[in-house]
Amino acid sequence: MKKKIVPLAFAYYFWPVVIIGFLGLLDSVYLSYSHYRVYADIGYKSFCAISRSLNCDTVSQSPYSILLGVPVPVWGIVGYAFFLLFLPFARSDRAEKKRTWSILFVVALAFSLYSVVLAIISSYLVHSYCIMCIVSYAINLALLFYVWIIRRRFDEQGLFMGLAKDARFLWSERGRAVPVFLPFFLATVLVWVVFPEYWHMSPPKLSDDAPRGITADGHPWIGAENPEWTIVEFTDYQCFQCRKMHYFLRQLVSENAKKLRLVHRHFPMDSQFNPLVKEPYHEAAGYFALFALCAQDQGKFWEMSDLLFQLAAKKENVEVKTLAEGTGLPISSLNRALRDRNLWSRLYVDIRDGLKLDIVGTPAYVIDGEVYQAQIPGDILSKMLD
Repeated sequence: MKKKIVPLAFAYYFWPVVIIGFLGLLDSVYLSYSHYRVYADIGYKSFCAISRSLNCDTVSQSPYSILLGVPVPVWGIVGYAFFLLFLPFARSDRAEKKRTWSILFVVALAFSLYSVVLAIISSYLVHSYCIMCIVSYAINLALLFYVWIIRRRFDEQGLFMGLAKDARFLWSERGRAVPVFLPFFLATVLVWVVFPEYWHMSPPKLSDDAPRGITADGHPWIGAENPEWTIVEFTDYQCFQCRKMHYFLRQLVSENAKKLRLVHRHFPMDSQFNPLVKEPYHEAAGYFALFALCAQDQGKFWEMSDLLFQLAAKKENVEVKTLAEGTGLPISSLNRALRDRNLWSRLYVDIRDGLKLDIVGTPAYVIDGEVYQAQIPGDILSKMLD
């Protein structure tokens, strides 16, 4: 006699969906927190910043991490919250275990399709993967699978008929649905309108009377004319951490203009210029350094430096015309910079000196003869400011 198969009760399907949905929400909360820290905390490094190709911070630094003026993980919080709001209605007796699952299937399908889009962006545009983003992809696929199973088990109608019945069911439950979904949609619109754009970093305004000059060995400085402390930075214009730290140090110097001096040196992690780099990486960073050296000779280094950091952050091709318009320098001199052997030689001096100091990446800092990679320790900053 053939053994009768008894299907699992509704709870065995429903509660995994609840748990997976909350896991997605928590993952998005963490990613939102990490995204904010990447831009706001000079010393932050997420636990999943493991390598160049597996690095959550690199993904957060990408312009693709922002969608419609709001970070993608914040939209994730909105999406998972929207999904979870339907579940109490799906569990009600009036739903008969059938209703809202067609709507949830469409929502979960949209989540999964967007996961595919984000995976393609990570592979072909960002060239780096985020572990916690991959976790969210798995969560979205799990949601889609479970909702599909529930529809197959409890409501075998076609998708479009199911959507129509779900809409009628929610309308019949409008006394409960409106107080739930209306505040949610209003809060979503409010987030979209007023969300702070903390990822737009910029240096303090460059004052015409801010002390600046050239060191005895030919490097631009800004800050104190007779400093108590001198910070020498080795940077790459296409390095996110360089930009973040440079802006922080510029602010620090502007607030302690009689005490601190910042000296800028170039260390582009560009395989065409830097022997440490064996494969294409930060391409054109060396050319950016040449433009900065050209501007230095014409008294416009800091204006050019600020512009290069800002343009590099946009991940767009930079035209010489844009640099000329942004700094007031003639296009002809900027065009010649890329072929100027003197500028190339000066750039190689910076790279060579960095190598002598055992600098292996950017940013790097030299303070009182000591070299600090990536960031300046908090106790050193406190010592300089006391």
